[in-house]
Parts: sequence; structure tokens; C-alpha cells
Amino acid sequence: MRDFDFPSCFGENGVQIADSSSSSSSTSTSNTKAAQNLVTCVYQSRLRGRCCLITVTWTKYLMGQGLAVAIHDSANQCLCKLDIKPWLFSKRKGYKNLDVVADSSKIDIYWDLSNARFGSGPEPLEGFYVAVVFNQELVLLLGDLKKEAYKKVDTAPVTSNATFIAKREHIFGKRFFGAKVQFSDKGKVHDVSIECDMIDLKEPCLTIRIDSKLAMQVKRLKWKFRGNHTILVDGLPVEVFWDVHNWFFGNSMGNAVFMFQTCLSAEKLWASQSVFDPSMLTWSYSQKFRDYQLQGLGFSLILYAWKNE
Repeated sequence: MRDFDFPSCFGENGVQIADSSSSSSSTSTSNTKAAQNLVTCVYQSRLRGRCCLITVTWTKYLMGQGLAVAIHDSANQCLCKLDIKPWLFSKRKGYKNLDVVADSSKIDIYWDLSNARFGSGPEPLEGFYVAVVFNQELVLLLGDLKKEAYKKVDTAPVTSNATFIAKREHIFGKRFFGAKVQFSDKGKVHDVSIECDMIDLKEPCLTIRIDSKLAMQVKRLKWKFRGNHTILVDGLPVEVFWDVHNWFFGNSMGNAVFMFQTCLSAEKLWASQSVFDPSMLTWSYSQKFRDYQLQGLGFSLILYAWKNE
């Protein structure tokens, strides 16, 4: 199981350029702070031919929204960091030029959230853009206001080279937990529903549905509090990992962790006979899987589920 470390290079100021010594995150974060409403998206891109990860974190506080953009190299070193604290979020439109750590390069980050519409979560739904430019080359563009972004960045409309490879989200509920996920760039947006009722049940059961359809069920959950299982989504195998140990044996403020990871291994595909019959692999499904392999990347959705008491 591959997981992503989301290193922190936050400074004390609202917007600060990070140095190499600030790339490690504290492991002593309290449960209250850890349970904040946030979504982190990870994109893989290339700067001067070198692989890098761009993380975009949206946070919702009682006092407003927060946005952070960080770029890390393949060694997990934070190259630069933009952090807009909630109390500075009144400046919903702006631009920042950042120096790359251990390099003379420049990275420009543009954002316009002045007309952004938010739902119940921390991510904006529409009416915004966030653009990352490296040496006058657009490497990442988020949001629906693409024309406005191109005009601001002063570049011709081009497709960025970034690939969406991971998403980390904190979700909250009592019995039901939900999230939306898109397992591929051009794939359908799916509703993921997780149900776990442990009240007055001797044998609690974990049920996961995709678009209201049963995808998997784990019985005797108290004895199977960690595990993995393969499901099919859009005809493609997705590995599901779960860890609900804290819900049974941890403190009342603990969280469960769920991970949905696209499977890029042909061996894994054919080994999943308990999930589906290989004869079901029609040409269209096989072609989808082959195209997916050629991308060379998988996608991971990591959900931290917190129970509302």
C-alpha cells in the first residue's frame, strides 16, 4: 500500500517562503487540530524535467477559509510554500512570486477566489482559479475561470502537465460518511458512502457503496478492523484499505482511515477472481485497463473519518 506523506513547510506568517529546514511536520498534533475540516490534493508535475509534487490544501475554519500551495521535489524537500491564513483570506485575489529553495528559479502563484462559491466542504465549487507558473510555463491550473487565469498569467491557453494522483480528505459523521471521488482525469465523479453502525451491535459491519450501489461489506468488523479488498469501479480494479482500530480500541476522539487506490498491476487484476469473473473482462474493459497502465500513474483517495459524538 502506497501512502503519501504530506510534509508541512508552514511559516508563522500568512504568506512565507519556506526554507529547507522547515520541511518536517510535527507528529504531536492533537486530535482536535487533526480533525479540522480540510482537503489536500496532490498533483505530479515536472519542473525542468524533474519530477515534483504540488499539494493544494483547502481548509475550513470557524473564521473562514484557508488555502495553501506547496511544491516538493522527489526527495520530499519543500521547494516553496504559499500559505494564506484565514485571517488574510479577505484578500481573495492575489499573486505571489516565490524563490525555489536551492535554486535560482522562480515560481509564480496566482489565485482569484473573490467570486468563489463554497458548499459544506472547504473546496470551492466554482467561480475561482489557482494557477502555478514555473519560468513562465503553466504547470497547474485549477478552477473553472480558465479564461481569466490565462489573461492574468499572460500565457496562451495550454494544458498543464500536472496529473492528479492523490486526495486526502477529513470527513465527519455518526454512522454514515460520504465523499466524492474521480478516479481518473476523464472519469466520472462518484459518490462514496461508508456506513458503520457500532451502537448496540455485537457484530458491527462495515459497508461501502459507490453511487448507492453495494461495493463491499466487511462482517465481524471487530476482528477484521484492518484489511483490504478489491472492488470494480468503471470496470477498473480499485483496492480498498481500511483501518477502524481507533473506533474500537482507541480513544473516543480517534478516527478511522480508508484508502481507495487504483490498481495498475495486471497480476492484481487477474488475481481478483473473488471479486469478479475474468470472463467479464470485455474488450472495452481490457482496453480501459491498458490505457490506464500507459499513464504510468495510479490515484489514491485517503479518507480520515471522524465520528461526531
